[in-house]
Amino acid sequence: MIPVTKAFFPPIEKYQSQLQRIWKNQWLTNRGELVHELESELRDYLNISNITLTTNGTLPLQMALNILGGQGEIITTPFSYVATVSTIVWEHCKPIFVDIHPEYLTIDENLIEAAITPKTTAILATHVFGNPCNVEVIEEIAKKHQLKVIYDAAHCFGVTYKRESIFNYGDVSTCSFHATKLFHTAEGGAFICKNKSLNHKLFYSHKFGHNGPLDFYGVGINAKMSELQAAMGLSVFPYLGEIIDKRKKIVNWYNNYLDASKFQKLKIRQHTEWNYSYYPIILENEEELLRIEKILNTEKIYPRRYFYPSLNLLDYVEYRKKEVSESIASRILCLPLYVEIEKETIIRIAKLMNT
Repeated sequence: MIPVTKAFFPPIEKYQSQLQRIWKNQWLTNRGELVHELESELRDYLNISNITLTTNGTLPLQMALNILGGQGEIITTPFSYVATVSTIVWEHCKPIFVDIHPEYLTIDENLIEAAITPKTTAILATHVFGNPCNVEVIEEIAKKHQLKVIYDAAHCFGVTYKRESIFNYGDVSTCSFHATKLFHTAEGGAFICKNKSLNHKLFYSHKFGHNGPLDFYGVGINAKMSELQAAMGLSVFPYLGEIIDKRKKIVNWYNNYLDASKFQKLKIRQHTEWNYSYYPIILENEEELLRIEKILNTEKIYPRRYFYPSLNLLDYVEYRKKEVSESIASRILCLPLYVEIEKETIIRIAKLMNT
């Protein structure tokens, strides 16, 4: 079976050596030695000023919206994973969808201002498949209208834009370290925030509001990463170069062997150093997608329809037509991409799809 993705497993001895540290320290959670070490490694690797690890990638979005959303209207994209919009609704805010760019697949920055009302408090945009939004224009709009900007950067580990980490844009960026991501901690995530005051508030909010064992800054939740998760992250970390290099090779194999006249590829924004996180293709119509999917499934190859359906079609949001997102969501298919996949498999997939 060839799944759409597969978690990278470091050598078990590497993980066991990290577990031995945990057993020696007798410290399982509450920001232990391994969490601090992993944060330090990631700060240096990503060239960012700070990062706080969390137990998953959704909780940082919830905290950011809780602090910055004000239960107002949140301008967002209809083309993302469901966590983006469900978090808005969960935090008692209202999602206001803005359609996407037909090539970059990120929120169409030219449509944002028309969606702003007196109730708008923030913009929550997704860097889709690791492809950056137009961060400069979004920043200009946010400053003009005094709005906060939150980026769902779940797919963006290692992505740079104009030689700067994509995590450095917006008021808050969040990331996912789920098992299927390029870098993972089995389950996990992080938030990155350059503003010291806001970062401090997010930091204490992710550990129940604690300021030491007996004092509290304010209300908080439990979003802390455990030592067991950090152990996995520290075990995966040394292999990042190998992981990215192999994924780049796989993307190049697809580019070489697939008949590109039959589909549209994701257009990577200029000045971006991409991370090869996904290989999405956009077919002519949904019928063609279903045909290709059936051919591959028959051979036990399982691509996936990221992201389907368009989020404005969910039954717990107010429907307003978003033509581009609805069209793309019905025609887009992510092909298998993970470290273990071999060239012969990519050639096989290409032959099946080219027929």
